[in-house]
Amino acid sequence: MDPKTVREMFAQAPPVEVELAPLAKIENRLIPVSKDEEINIRIYTPEGEGPFPLFVYYHGGGWVLGDIETSDASCRMIANRTGHIVVSVDYRLSPEYKFPIPVQDSYAALEWVYENAASLNGSASKIVVGGDSAGGNLATVVSMIALDQNGPQISAQVLIYPVTDLSFNTASYEEFQQGFGLDKDLMIWFGSHYIRDESDQKNKYAAPLLAEDVSNLPQALVITAECDVLRDEGLAYAKRLKDAGVIVDAICETGLVHGYFTNMAVFPDRIKGTISKIAQFLTETNQKVKNA
Repeated sequence: MDPKTVREMFAQAPPVEVELAPLAKIENRLIPVSKDEEINIRIYTPEGEGPFPLFVYYHGGGWVLGDIETSDASCRMIANRTGHIVVSVDYRLSPEYKFPIPVQDSYAALEWVYENAASLNGSASKIVVGGDSAGGNLATVVSMIALDQNGPQISAQVLIYPVTDLSFNTASYEEFQQGFGLDKDLMIWFGSHYIRDESDQKNKYAAPLLAEDVSNLPQALVITAECDVLRDEGLAYAKRLKDAGVIVDAICETGLVHGYFTNMAVFPDRIKGTISKIAQFLTETNQKVKNA
């Protein structure tokens, strides 16, 4: 199926009622990402005084599907349970906007959050980036670009079953290639729509596991799902970071499949458990920032 047809099919699915965490405010805004282009963001502000730490979130969907609605319930819960303002980014999708445009949108959103932190009642010195699947990939890449370009200081990365390679050849790809939520063939389909050519496949901003140097990147929480084609490359990226001297917490959620984190209708308790681990990690991160 072509991407447009798949998006229309998902759009026609009936809405499912799920638990929505209470917050002080939710706001949709348009922000510029280039001279003539804008994208949507959704800002989730928790209850309390502030200024709050900030969490820039990138949704999953293989760079082809998904939007800020995909991760809405999970982003609400992150804001509620971690006390962070969550800014969910609706980057432009492939194949209409192939690599590197989703990356550029994601980085532009990070810069906008940094520059506008005070008006959001947020703290520019406490910015976390994170996301799930393709969004986890974008969070890793945004962290690299910020370091390479001396951009906004990122205090931590929260990477939920991130795509870190486009080789599709790990042991977990073979073990879970069909019937576990994200098939190997579907991941290849996503990759083919995202990258332009073979050189993109080896570009560290598309496949961060291939980066020659990952030292000095922000500390990271890497969360993988046990029954997921992306498990091994997520674990491999966590190991690369750790070997380079980056502080890393790596968690493999047992028995879970790809996509669980944004499926509040099916996995509410497991999502709450994961977010509790994220909250603990971010509390420790903010303490380190405070003491630095």
